[in-house]
Amino acid sequence: MREILGRRLQRLRDRFKSPRADPRSTAAAAAVPSLLDGALTCATLWRWPVLPGVGRAGADSTRCACPDPDCVVPGAHPFDPGLLAASADARMVAWWWTRRPTAPVLLATGGAAPCAVSLSAGAAASAVVRLDAQGMRLGPIVATPTRWSLLVAPYSLERLGELLYAKDHVPSSLRFHGEGGYLLLPPSTASGGGQVRWEREPAAGRDGLWLPEVEAVVDALVEASSGAPGGGSRLAY
Repeated sequence: MREILGRRLQRLRDRFKSPRADPRSTAAAAAVPSLLDGALTCATLWRWPVLPGVGRAGADSTRCACPDPDCVVPGAHPFDPGLLAASADARMVAWWWTRRPTAPVLLATGGAAPCAVSLSAGAAASAVVRLDAQGMRLGPIVATPTRWSLLVAPYSLERLGELLYAKDHVPSSLRFHGEGGYLLLPPSTASGGGQVRWEREPAAGRDGLWLPEVEAVVDALVEASSGAPGGGSRLAY
């Protein structure tokens, strides 16, 4: 499977390689196979709708390329194209990243795509240890230096609302990426710096990619976030 995918990715790279790309730009050349391959793998292997994030601007690449000078997630959000343009079509994905080789990879969550729950890295690590000890089968986990995101099966906003309404307290640092949301994927650069990586990589079984239901993990995540410094009220990107 991976050999077939690898050959397919190489054909797509060769087909959509931009003739205008500057071969002297070693940074861009290094970024193409990493980010392009990451986006194509998500789109072709998992059938996840992805799109390029807005990226960075400025001489030192610290400013978000969007018009908001106070953007709190610089580079790591949709802009042009917008979120609704997200696609699992390999040709569209290849076209985007061969023209914007340093663009972050964003997953459009919800619908038929995975949803996610994210929390601070320390709290998430504790919650994962607890869930593992309980024998809980977890799915992929995306990690940045400050936050981890546990991918879960798609859920509706109504279902999530009913689930959270029953809780006495839900820390504001706990974030839910559902229908109409997005999630930064590897191998992008996190908005606060550092690399986005897989703490647990996607792995398919006989029935496809395993994703736990949100109900199965939310209690442990709420408890871990509530026990974080400040009671989980501080949102770190």
